[in-house]
Amino acid sequence: MAELFLEILSEEIPARMQAQARQDLERLVCSALTDAGLGFSYAVSYTTSQRLVLKVDGVPLTTPDTKEERRGPRSDAPEAAIEGFLRGAGLKRENLVEREDKKGTFLYAIIEKEGGAASQVIAEFMPNIIRNFPWPKSQRWGTGTLRWVRPLQSIICLLGGKVVNFEVGGIKSDHFTHGHRFMAPELFATSGLVDYKKKLRRANVVLDHDERAKNISLRCIELAKAEGLEWVEDADLLTEVAGLVEWPVVLMGSFDKAFMEVPEEVLILTMKKDQKYFVTRDPKTGKLAPYFMTVSNIDARNNGKLIIGGNERVLSARLSDAKFFWDQDLKGNLENNLPKLNDIVFHEKLGTVKQRVDRIEALSGYIAELLEWDVNQAKRAAKLCKADLVSNMVNEFPEVQGAIGRYYALKAGEDAEVADAIRDHYAPKGPDDACPSAPVSVAVALAEKIDSLVGFFGADMKPTGSKDPFALRRAALGVIRLIVENEKKFGMLEVLLKSQLLYNKVGELNFNENSIHDLRDFIKERYKVQMRNLGISHDII
Repeated sequence: MAELFLEILSEEIPARMQAQARQDLERLVCSALTDAGLGFSYAVSYTTSQRLVLKVDGVPLTTPDTKEERRGPRSDAPEAAIEGFLRGAGLKRENLVEREDKKGTFLYAIIEKEGGAASQVIAEFMPNIIRNFPWPKSQRWGTGTLRWVRPLQSIICLLGGKVVNFEVGGIKSDHFTHGHRFMAPELFATSGLVDYKKKLRRANVVLDHDERAKNISLRCIELAKAEGLEWVEDADLLTEVAGLVEWPVVLMGSFDKAFMEVPEEVLILTMKKDQKYFVTRDPKTGKLAPYFMTVSNIDARNNGKLIIGGNERVLSARLSDAKFFWDQDLKGNLENNLPKLNDIVFHEKLGTVKQRVDRIEALSGYIAELLEWDVNQAKRAAKLCKADLVSNMVNEFPEVQGAIGRYYALKAGEDAEVADAIRDHYAPKGPDDACPSAPVSVAVALAEKIDSLVGFFGADMKPTGSKDPFALRRAALGVIRLIVENEKKFGMLEVLLKSQLLYNKVGELNFNENSIHDLRDFIKERYKVQMRNLGISHDII
């Protein structure tokens, strides 16, 4: 038994594709080995920003002997049929065996094959795996026809420490690779995973993604603690950054405290989305601190002072833009934005965003009245809930819609319950998202989702199969969670009919008479699915 070792080296692999690439490489190679009759004990895969690596242990050096029986035509069949069978089996007439059964005497071919070198089998299937690798996006380069996520540089393929020879896109497999592209670009030979890992480490490459992520998190905690701060852990960002570097070096920078006037959601988004920075908090106040962590891919001189300075200048420019948008938006207020919503089409069959807001406002008041909540506050929050869509800040940072509207509402003197409802009316966005519990927030969130459901069902744009382009299943589950988790009760059909009436009043839709009943059944089915997922028995459901 031997180790099969593979390294595919290319230019930078997007971090978001790396985890799936590891799984795909392991799956494809192991399936090909199994199909060829080559067993194995276990497999492990790795990725860095440039490398896709696989080790499969316990692979035999030869394929097993095989014996196959093929039933052919009857013994008295025409010669042409028998000749065709012989050609397909690669045998002569005297090699065939006759056997009788209830339907007559038939010819059988006994095909025996001796096992061959496993390296030859691997050399045959590996190029096909590489050529047809299922990257979400791939590219060609130069004049070649090979497609890969980024231009391919080299391939190592070893079985028992010996090179498995094949060629893909003009690149021949061998046992050479190089270390960190800047700090250790020299070629070195390897004989397998253990040797490879040791030499990579000396060449400034940490192969394991989880180890890189752990190193980053520990260093972030250490640097933040030295300044009396707390590092704000972000699992998604940590996973992404660990995929961007091969030799992570964490550096801390700072920005002008004047930017702290900008809402922290915008500050975090600017640092995370654009720059891939981690943020810090002051543990005494719980507020964001004017310090950030950046992860370099190189050991720099002077403790990275030049790198830190460059990142600080770039961040300062981006935060200056954000502060400009914030200041410009504060010159007006949310109410001033409402007429502009007439210029945004919600959907060609469902009218403009302003018409949608009018419907949500009326429906929010109706729901609040049913549940004996403050009708005026619910209607006020609904009226302003989409007004931030035309703000400078949302135009630049779409992810902060709702959250930034809350800040603008508070600055304009709106009640806190109204401001919170503007932020929360999109929630819950998924099964892991927090569900609003404040009455005004719940009323507006319900109205927003029910308006979407009634509109798209009325326009006959229901989910079909796995397709749900308007996220109506998520909206229905949101309605269910808002009702169940807040322990409220009302006639669902009554509210759906009220929403339908609001559409009909402005003549936007010609509803079919069954749409509301179909929608009610759709919501009930979503509720059943949710209960099944919670492990509730069929009888109780």
